[in-house]
Amino acid sequence: MLKWDHPAPFMHELTVTRADIDELGHVNNAAYVRWLEACAWRHSESLGLSLAEYRDLDRAMVVLRHEIDYLAAAYEGDELVVATWIVESDGRLKLSRHFQIQKADRGDTLLRARSAFVCIELSTGKARRMPQEFVSGYGQAMVNIKGEP
Repeated sequence: MLKWDHPAPFMHELTVTRADIDELGHVNNAAYVRWLEACAWRHSESLGLSLAEYRDLDRAMVVLRHEIDYLAAAYEGDELVVATWIVESDGRLKLSRHFQIQKADRGDTLLRARSAFVCIELSTGKARRMPQEFVSGYGQAMVNIKGEP
């Protein structure tokens, strides 16, 4: 049984492959970062904010900071579920996501992460105000975590 830190997660399922394994025989930390990115993209796409939409708007949400707690290892063949929540947005430049990765069969939490994103203008790479499409698209998915442990 999966027990999530926050309600109503967006979930992405995956299977650990040989390419994810490092010299120590478990999932390399870089693989986890790829999975966080893939989950965030799929969530954005589900909100109508695809790469094509980003390009049309000349805007993108890019990572400013990752804070990751690796709690347990994953191994080749493990079935995992990556969950994400948008937990904060100033409606102008920044938004924050939380992530949690669990083993699908037992619900063990392997990782918790927080990521801060900033809106940029794609053509210049400079920070720019979020377009209304981002404010409404990401805003509809925001989860209120105030008061949660």
